[in-house]
Amino acid sequence: MKKVCFDGFAVPILLLLPQMAIVLVFFLWPSAQAVWSSFHLEDPFFGRAIFVGFDNYLNAVTRSDYVRSAWFTLGFSAAVAFFSLAIALTLAVSADAVLRGQGPYKTLLMWGYAIAPPVAGLIGVMMFDQHVGPIVDFFALFGWEMRIGVNYWDTAVSMTIVATWKQIPVNFIFFLSGLQGIPNALREAASIDCRSPARRFWTIVFPLLAPTTFFLLVINITYAFFETFGVIDVMLKGNPGNSPVTLVYKVFLDGFRGQDIGGSSAQSVILMLAVFALTVIQFRFIDRRVHYA
Repeated sequence: MKKVCFDGFAVPILLLLPQMAIVLVFFLWPSAQAVWSSFHLEDPFFGRAIFVGFDNYLNAVTRSDYVRSAWFTLGFSAAVAFFSLAIALTLAVSADAVLRGQGPYKTLLMWGYAIAPPVAGLIGVMMFDQHVGPIVDFFALFGWEMRIGVNYWDTAVSMTIVATWKQIPVNFIFFLSGLQGIPNALREAASIDCRSPARRFWTIVFPLLAPTTFFLLVINITYAFFETFGVIDVMLKGNPGNSPVTLVYKVFLDGFRGQDIGGSSAQSVILMLAVFALTVIQFRFIDRRVHYA
């Protein structure tokens, strides 16, 4: 194998410049601007700013609607991550056991990956429509009359279902790849030592999927926090009212709808710090229980 060696620092730095420029323009500069705006009360029409210190932060964390959105975001993220991982793992185990027709079966399960979040939200609106939605009609058979956009918990359930469905194909692909990477010799030895398929899976197969599961856990929590914006925006139809909203969507509402630039910036900084702390906790505590082969 040939190794590429550079005589100086000019060429490596030149190769890194495009990526560093993207990071600077689309991440570092907006982050710095958000931090600066969070300490000011800005006039959205004339561009004037008044330094208010930590008033925007105190106002954000003491508002009842913000606290409510924070609790909903935690519950929503936990539910989406758990159900999408559990369903994807079940489908991956089933697909791994298919002997004939694997190609079409896997393709059907992966189709949802190509759907953009706003399109997934539009499909959710049609499926949960009050008049012609098949899912609403299905729950009506059991006496549950879902009122999306009117009832808080009905809207929360519908948003969770759509966001989970959108993420299942991604988890399915990774879980299936992890299962197919387990040697057949190890599986045959496990079948001899343990006759129960369920016990064999949880004691031998699933621990071997620990690195994949940990990776997907981080990805799914990040997805639930940020990438569900399109789903929520379409399902709420731009009129959230008393419906549940995540912290990311609340930043959008307060900043672009309410024209509270300083307050929304403070909320975005709080969210950024919360996600950073959550990521550190995941890697410091959960990653210790993961064993890499």
